[in-house]
Parts: sequence; structure tokens; C-alpha cells
Amino acid sequence: MSNFSRRRFLFTTGAAAATTLWLNSCASRTETTSETTNDIETVAPLDIAPEDAPEITTAKLGFIALTDSAPLIIAKEKGFFAKYGMTDVEVIKQASWPVTRDNIELGSGGGGIDGAHILTPMPYLMTMGAITQQPVPMYLLARLNVNGQAISVSKDYLDLNVTVDSSPLKDAFTKAKAGNKEIQAAMTFPGGTHDLWMRYWLSAGGIVPNTDISVIPVPPPQMVANMRISAMETFCVGEPWNEQLVNQNLGFTALVTGELWQDHPEKALSLRADWVDENPKATMALLKATLEAQKWCDQPENKEEMCKIVSQDKWFQVPFEDIIDRSQGKIDYGDGRTVDDPNIAMKFWNDFASYPFKSHDLWFLTENIRWGYIPANTDTKALVEKVNRSDLWIEAAKAIDTPEAEIPTSDSRGVETFFDGVEFDPENPQAYLDALKIKTPK
Repeated sequence: MSNFSRRRFLFTTGAAAATTLWLNSCASRTETTSETTNDIETVAPLDIAPEDAPEITTAKLGFIALTDSAPLIIAKEKGFFAKYGMTDVEVIKQASWPVTRDNIELGSGGGGIDGAHILTPMPYLMTMGAITQQPVPMYLLARLNVNGQAISVSKDYLDLNVTVDSSPLKDAFTKAKAGNKEIQAAMTFPGGTHDLWMRYWLSAGGIVPNTDISVIPVPPPQMVANMRISAMETFCVGEPWNEQLVNQNLGFTALVTGELWQDHPEKALSLRADWVDENPKATMALLKATLEAQKWCDQPENKEEMCKIVSQDKWFQVPFEDIIDRSQGKIDYGDGRTVDDPNIAMKFWNDFASYPFKSHDLWFLTENIRWGYIPANTDTKALVEKVNRSDLWIEAAKAIDTPEAEIPTSDSRGVETFFDGVEFDPENPQAYLDALKIKTPK
């Protein structure tokens, strides 16, 4: 079996493992109710000239119940999509990232979706055909957020002082495995952002993924339920699931990912390339609406309304109290530490959060090479040029009168530095890769 075929097999079996965990946890799932926002003030639609109108008024966009999907939900609820003539956009909840992938591969014409709130590496893996039945060319149109994820740990390890330094867990995992305990770290999708944050964090502490601890995929909304039944030692996921874990006293947050890498890229808005190519005006309307929604979401006075909207049963079905604090940068780690720092909170627009820097996508692809998800000889720079449509982002940003100072002048954010002092120079990804001590053997 070739490495590429084996990887595709692992993706399938990983999804099956996640499904098993989900089934085991259903009985212990806590039902939630949330406030419904009935009277949402919407923006006024523009008077669009017929020649400028979108080719179609509908699009089907997927989302996972994570706070970083808020721009798409807000664009729908507050009328930003309708403002630009996209009056029939559907924002459709997906059960997991594999389901998102499968529905994008189907496309709306086949009963699926046109695009989604998605883990940034996924459009690249889909374009390559690494995680799909066949290559599915995708365009990445915008970054939806930076920061806002976390790595949480079972309360069984509360006394080890586990923070951004994972090394205290190494001996604990070794002892547990010696006692025939199955040791598992959960993330949301192989090769996705949460997988890469988890692997980076473990490796920086000398813990070898898939050797010292199994790394398995679990759908985001099932993380807390599976921690409740002790199905994992640690997980990496976006909010609100880490805050909910702490609020239910089932574990603690070791770190928020802004501490791992300040203002790191996270989710993206990505659509099928054929849909974008066939509907350029509709694409621009979607993008302008999303950018406006991102600006709205990052205004402090809107945080409470945003959290009330997304908490509704039709969106997240999560209590408002499990979303609001971390959206404002108020972190209760659950181990006695607290911090109030908006700079490590999720950002949707501020500090160029929405701009899809190509240098960031290059890091994700380099890490996917590191862990053997894609071949080492992948022409990563050419792939980024094919998928990343920062040109469309700039066009949309200018069309909504974004101040010049809020539009980056380069596709590279330059050298990035991680919490452990390791640097990634997008001009020399190979040097970064060569310097890493722990990676998948050749």
C-alpha cells in the first residue's frame, strides 16, 4: 500500500473511530437550551443595478458549531448576504469536518454544499485529492479568524501544572500505558488546524504523537461528552467547547492557542473553484458580506449580541454563558489561572485577521508534510498560488470602502515565531522542516 493510499485509509478509519466515540457518548450528552434572539436588527439592502447583480441569489454554505463560524451566521442573521443581493443563502450545520468535506465534494447540485466555514488546510487537501474520492479544486477566499482555539486536558492531570509546556504529561502517559490504559489525544480532522496545534504542542514537550499517545479525530460538538466518559486525555478544538468543559468541571485548559502562536491563522471561507468561476459576481457578494460581518463581530459592543445569536438551538445549541467570556478574552483555565486579555481572544477582523496570508497557508502545508499527510515533494508554493485567492479578498475589501491601512500590502506576514522560540521563515520552509526534532520518519 503506498503512503498516499495508506493515508487515505487512515482518514477513513479515523472517521470511523470518531463515530464510535460519538455513539458511546450519546447517552451522556447534556441537553442545552439557549436564549432565542427574535428581534435581530438587520442592515438595509443595497439598490443593486441589474448589470451588477449576482448571477444567482442562493448559495449553500456549511458550518460547524464553533465560535469562529460566527461571521457566516451573522452575515445571514443580520442581513449582510441579502444586502449584496444574495437573498437566499443557506448556512447549514454540518455534523463533522468529514461530513463538510463530503458535502462539498457532492456540491449543491448533488445535494451537498458549495463551500463552508472550514479548517484552513482542508481546501488544499481536497484540491490535491488527498482526502476526497477525486481532486476537488477549491478556492480559499478569506480567513475567518485568528486565535480562539484551546488545548484542554482531563482533570486527572490537574496536579501536574500542564500549561503551554506539555512535558509534565510525558511520564504520566508512560506510566498509564504501562498499566495498559489506552492513551488518546483528540483533534477534529487529520491534517487540520487542531491536529497540527496538538501535534506541535505535544512534540515541543518531547511527547511523540502516535507513539507516546494516539491522536484521533472526534467531531467538535462531541469533545466534552467524550471527556466526560474518560475517552481521551486531552483534546484540541475551537470554542465554545473548551469553556464548556471548564464550566462543567470536567477538565481544564492547558493553553489557548494564541499562546502557542500569537494571532495564528485558523478557519477559512472556502468555496468550490467551479462555483466561484461560474458565479464571480455572486462570489464577490458573498465575500463582501462576510468581510462586513467580520468587522461587525470584532466590535466590542457587538460581542454579547453575537454570542446570543450563535447560542440559539438552530445554530450551536450551547448556553450563552459557555461562549461569551472567551469571546471577550476572559479565560478561566479551570486550574486556578485566569486572564483577561483580548489580544489572545478570537479575532475576526482586527490585526489583519481576515486576510488570507499565503505565508500562513505555506506553514500549514509544511506541517502536513512534517506528519506525512502529503508527499514531501509537493510543490507547496504552486499549490498556494492555485488555491489562495487573496486577490479576490482585496477586491472585496476595497469595494466595501475598507481603509487602506486595513488592507495588507504583502501576501507574507514574514517570519513567524512560536512559543518555544522556533521560527518559520516562509522564504525557506525546508529549513524549518529540517530543524524539527520530531516528525514522521521518512
